[in-house]
Amino acid sequence: MLTFTLPDMSCGHCTGAISRALKELDPDCVLAFDLAAHRLQVESAVDRDEVIEALVEAGYPPA
Repeated sequence: MLTFTLPDMSCGHCTGAISRALKELDPDCVLAFDLAAHRLQVESAVDRDEVIEALVEAGYPPA
């Protein structure tokens, strides 16, 4: 399980964009969002660096 703090994530649109980007990378990934804490947990077979790259490309770089 990977945990990221995403300061720019603030609404449902954000979670949708992040979900699309990460599901494209790994269709089987499991995502858990905590909007209030700006936290994302990712369960994926994909490498942490690839997940970070996908988040950055989607416009939500981890802090």
